Amino acid sequence: MKLAMIYSFLKNDLSSIETAVNETIQSDNPVLREASSQLLQAGGKRIRPVFVLLAGKFGDYDIERMKAVAVSLELIHTASLVHDDVIDESELRRGEPTIKSRWDNRIAMYTGDYIFARSLENLSALENPRAHQILANTMVELCLGEIEQIKDKYNLDQNLRTYLRRIKRKTALLIAASCRLGAIAANVTPREEKALYQYGYYVGMSYQIIDDVLDFTSSEEELGKPAGSDLLQGNITLPVLYSMEESDYRKRLEELFNRKDQLNPEDIKPLIERIKINDSIPRALNLSDRYLKKAYESLDKLPPNRAKQTLKGIAKYIGKRRA
Repeated sequence: MKLAMIYSFLKNDLSSIETAVNETIQSDNPVLREASSQLLQAGGKRIRPVFVLLAGKFGDYDIERMKAVAVSLELIHTASLVHDDVIDESELRRGEPTIKSRWDNRIAMYTGDYIFARSLENLSALENPRAHQILANTMVELCLGEIEQIKDKYNLDQNLRTYLRRIKRKTALLIAASCRLGAIAANVTPREEKALYQYGYYVGMSYQIIDDVLDFTSSEEELGKPAGSDLLQGNITLPVLYSMEESDYRKRLEELFNRKDQLNPEDIKPLIERIKINDSIPRALNLSDRYLKKAYESLDKLPPNRAKQTLKGIAKYIGKRRA
């Protein structure tokens, strides 16, 4: 089953959000307008707006309030991708040329900044200071996660704790905020808001771990970018972290990182193949499953409705995701 089928009953509301997202990033400047639209037109799962809407179903669901939150969160996610591509020097995103490859780094960075600004402007429609504070704090953590990733590139002195803290900031907190802000916009009870936030956090951690696994196990066509891109860029993800427990693997990786400026995809192929046959992938997936188990437990605190079943379905889909 495709992911979109799980939440198909939200189709009309998601279509409304998609239109609003595109309208929000329009600009009188032709370069800024085209650059801003490029990544959105390349598609995407729009999973953050989905979480906003589903969280809202536990309270006073109003599509205009939901839309204000959902659009802002999708734009923050989009802006972070634009900046990511500059930092990682990525040429492809979702199988299409990145903004930095089509224009340059300066255009990409200002485009990302512009999308961030439009996100904050859009949320002003929601008159709730607490919601604005949560969004601001989430953006701070997102930036810290990006800085940590830059700082730790090609650094072999990392452990599980540093990895989990980084993916928490880079991925999980924005998904958790999507659930929480959707709940706040719908005036959900504090107990249910907390449960939704916890669900989003645990699902987000699982989602990123599986993303890091797929970087080694999926094809370039499935990923929309070359397989093993994270390792080539010096990012130590969970499968690599586990593989580094083997002294010869760590030694070989250290040798390659010592000449990082000359690295090419052929150099890291043996390391990728090693990851595919050792126990690092099953171990990473096991940790992902433990986070998903906690996500299910968080849902037990919520009243039964269609949204709850849908959140369970999404968690199950994420656990089985292979592309």
